[in-house]
Amino acid sequence: MTAFSLGQLNVSTLTETDIAELATRLEQDAYTNAFEGLKDWHLLRAIAFQRPELVEQYLYLLDLEAYDES
Repeated sequence: MTAFSLGQLNVSTLTETDIAELATRLEQDAYTNAFEGLKDWHLLRAIAFQRPELVEQYLYLLDLEAYDES
């Protein structure tokens, strides 16, 4: 997967393979610094909002929790 920034990201062109590569990087957590991992995490999160069907099996990486606003 080519490295994307949030500004360059065109979610409609991403494939399941792209998402799997992104998820693998997050799972391996072998980044040279914390900011690289955070960047990938934000990308996965942005994709989850726009195309949730692509990240359904990787939601555990986002650590999203349901909450009650009441």
